[in-house]
Amino acid sequence: MTRLSSLLPVGATFGVAAALCLVAAGFAASALEDSTEIGIRHTLDENGFPWAEVQANGLRVVLSGTAPDEAARFAAITAVGREIDAARVFDQMSVTPTDDLAPPRFSLEVLRNDSGISIIGLVPAATDRRDLVDDLEDIDKDSKVADLLESADFPAPKGWTSALDFAVTALAELPRSKVSVSAGQVEITAIADSREAKKTLETRLTRAAPPGLRLALDIAAPRPVITPFTLRYIIDQDGGRFDACSADDEDARARILAAARAAGLTGDAACTIGMGVPSPNWAEAAGLSMGALAELGAGSVTISDADITLVAAEGTNTGLFDHVVGELEVALPGVFSLHAVLPAPPEKTAAAGPPEFVATLSPEGLVQLRGRLTDDTLRNMADSYARARFGSENVYTAARVAEGLPQDWPVRVLAGIEALSKLVNGSLTVTPDSLDLRGITHQEDASAVIARLLSDKLGEAEDFNLDITYREPPAPVDAPPSPEECETRLSVAQQDGKISFEPGSATIAADSLPILDRIAAILADCQDLRLEIQGHTDSQGREEMNQQLSQARAQSVLNELRARRVLTSSFVATGYGETRPIASNDTEEGREDNRRIEFKLIRPKPTVDEPTTLERMSGQTPVAAQDSDEDAQADPDAHEGDGAAMDDVADGTEDSTEAGTGEETE
Repeated sequence: MTRLSSLLPVGATFGVAAALCLVAAGFAASALEDSTEIGIRHTLDENGFPWAEVQANGLRVVLSGTAPDEAARFAAITAVGREIDAARVFDQMSVTPTDDLAPPRFSLEVLRNDSGISIIGLVPAATDRRDLVDDLEDIDKDSKVADLLESADFPAPKGWTSALDFAVTALAELPRSKVSVSAGQVEITAIADSREAKKTLETRLTRAAPPGLRLALDIAAPRPVITPFTLRYIIDQDGGRFDACSADDEDARARILAAARAAGLTGDAACTIGMGVPSPNWAEAAGLSMGALAELGAGSVTISDADITLVAAEGTNTGLFDHVVGELEVALPGVFSLHAVLPAPPEKTAAAGPPEFVATLSPEGLVQLRGRLTDDTLRNMADSYARARFGSENVYTAARVAEGLPQDWPVRVLAGIEALSKLVNGSLTVTPDSLDLRGITHQEDASAVIARLLSDKLGEAEDFNLDITYREPPAPVDAPPSPEECETRLSVAQQDGKISFEPGSATIAADSLPILDRIAAILADCQDLRLEIQGHTDSQGREEMNQQLSQARAQSVLNELRARRVLTSSFVATGYGETRPIASNDTEEGREDNRRIEFKLIRPKPTVDEPTTLERMSGQTPVAAQDSDEDAQADPDAHEGDGAAMDDVADGTEDSTEAGTGEETE
């Protein structure tokens, strides 16, 4: 008992000491945690991470807070790890959610030439590249396809698939071309073999384009090959004129026309730019020859390739003729040869006159051959040749065989008949001294074509006279109206009464059905028409409701036209809501005008886009796609081919209560 009582003070002492140690350890740990937190907070602030929170729990350091991005979160952990052991750091930080990444601009370009097909660009991952390459290989099985495409995992934009399918279809008809494809848009740059082939391609591609596709065509026809390269200039009592004019480039054409004006050219003149020039000094030779003819005062000069024939007028002074011809021979470039002719004064002949051969072509296409021919063989040849040119049932031959005709008579007769076939009405007269062709043509360059033909067939020193008048061909009786005429007719059809609807709905009013009948009749006469049916509203009600109502009304009109058996595969219905007013919305009359349906031609509007992948690689700057030739002008109201235009409203109706907030009356 005594021993136990002696141990109690000792135990109590140890207990008090243990308690004091625990308290001291707690204070020490708390001081260490506070010191650690202060130091780390100071480090975070110095490094620009004020959003980070720190909490020390013994040896553990917990980081929390919301980092602006993943890089900032990692940088904060690294900065703390430089102050304390990285193993002590526990990351409980979050990262600010980022907005969805904007999809890239998907586009590709396809190049096709004699070397094969190459394709480059950025396409959606959903695009089947293998199928695309297979389709391109099917276009030309002898050529390889170079696939330089990249893909991105984003949904395909609206209009991408239809544009890509059309591009493949177009490439099949364009052996030398570049096709640029983006969502809802295709730009085609190509080369055609001729002007006729160009027009055919433009028509076929326009017809094949799906509705809503923005199509830009730039199809060029190469310069024609002119054989022989011909120029023929005449000066007579009416002044100077060209029967044929050829030039190798714009500069040469300008020089030739300037020389012709200096030589007395009257009125406007055209000079065809083509290939086949025999010498780079062609324009110089032409200018010198026309200048020499102007000095003589009258006559003709014909240049066929490098052969120049200068024929002076009857009665030209011999001394002047010799002087002018001598100077011209010295001045001409070396490759050209000159043959000058001064017609002899006419001799007194018998009353019967010189022998001649005459062929006449009536406006109905009937041909009569009369006059003198050298023998039966030539008569049979002339008859057969004429029948081949004009039709067997249209030729009547009454020529007779005579002696004493020039040796080149057969060549002159047959060349003249071939030249006559270029006209729609005219006459041919062949004499020993000349060949005269007069008549009417529907071909603008007929004079040049005939001059080249006769120069080639008759050769040097042969004179011929052309008096060819161009007249525009009459329009075919059953020719469809042009797209612009159709657009005008559609506008006129609504002048007496426009298409109206039941109040607040997309149901066409009964009294507007006759107007739709007239519009359907107009569209039945139009062909290859790419048309946008536009719906417009006034500004009353919510903008979104007005847009939906205008879309539904435009679709209703499209449905009514389909019901009337109008071919609408190239039509689109687009609602513009209140965005395109034509009158003030402050008055009832203005609002009534703004509530309307319009019919507009779809014309591609040139745009400047971001550089495509190919342009970035080549360092090129994109330019606005331009329409070819005469249809290049864009209508500001024309359909832009955006994806919204392709969304059809299934039945053209809306909830009457909702739609009524857009417009109360119609």
